[in-house]
Amino acid sequence: MINTVKPKAAVKDPRKTYGPSVSVIAPNHTQVIRTVKVMATGYTAGYESTGKRPTHPQYGITYSGVKVRRDKNQVSTIAADPKYFPLGTILYIPGYGYGVVADTGSAIKGHKIDLYFATTKQVFKEWGKKEVEVLVVKHGNGKCDEKLIKTLGKAIQTYKTLPSELLEKVI
Repeated sequence: MINTVKPKAAVKDPRKTYGPSVSVIAPNHTQVIRTVKVMATGYTAGYESTGKRPTHPQYGITYSGVKVRRDKNQVSTIAADPKYFPLGTILYIPGYGYGVVADTGSAIKGHKIDLYFATTKQVFKEWGKKEVEVLVVKHGNGKCDEKLIKTLGKAIQTYKTLPSELLEKVI
């Protein structure tokens, strides 16, 4: 009789898409710098998340100065502690997609991130609060601007992932 050992968990293909809400492909394992377990919560540009109302001049504007955005087919803006994930850092969040750190927050300290959604209804329906292992694709240089987000967005829209050669150029 031969003893066989079953693996504790099936190994997932890192290039597989995750969940119905994400239409992009996870980065190739060779592109992943490291994985980090974080507590991820959803947030909006609204008063409930930021204390700002639509009449406020900075409503919908991140710490880096870019406009908040959620695009399942491209890249979304996220908030993180810049000591752990500097502005411009590119993450792949399973179930959410690609995010670029463009914002910070007073409650975002340590291994916590905030994922942008347009409405609170979307936050509760699509995300809420959960622990997740994010894939760090590129460390930021402390800056994030509209040009970076548009470049990443176009690449992801075209290739459904981020080509390695682009990552070398953008940051």
